Amino acid sequence: MSETMVLNKTSANLKSAFSGEAQANRQYLFFAKKAEEDGFKQIAKLFRAAAESETIHASNHFKRMEGIKSTAENLHVTLQSENLEYQEIYPEYLKTANQENEESAAWSFEKAGKVEQVHASLFTKAIEAADSKKDLATVEYYVCGVCGNTVEKSAPDICPICGAPKKVFFKVE
Repeated sequence: MSETMVLNKTSANLKSAFSGEAQANRQYLFFAKKAEEDGFKQIAKLFRAAAESETIHASNHFKRMEGIKSTAENLHVTLQSENLEYQEIYPEYLKTANQENEESAAWSFEKAGKVEQVHASLFTKAIEAADSKKDLATVEYYVCGVCGNTVEKSAPDICPICGAPKKVFFKVE
């Protein structure tokens, strides 16, 4: 086996491992929240500890993939990803979910696609600032706890993406 083949396989393995570890992190945090709701505080703590460990694994893999560049480069990669999600990926997922009468999945895909478009707009502003060697103006960010809509300055009375009330928005620290 040639060196190139080994490197290509290793690169693919790093990407796969990163994805798996990142997914496990989120899954364990969701499980921790459910354990808390069910009154299992120590089990919730164990899930959160494992989630932190998975984050370290994901970080180690991502570093070896040379996935972190300059802030400007990271912003451009992020914008490209957000654009792909809202322009191509989620519309295709939504189409399939509708064809299969999977209403719950269709709702999730539709809302996520709309929010990814919002993210693309926010990252475009960040790119303009970074390209000018400036940071963004100081603002608060609020995220809808139902659909993930991300807004600047203050939470709206009603989420324009999913219709949720202002009270479900949380401030990002």
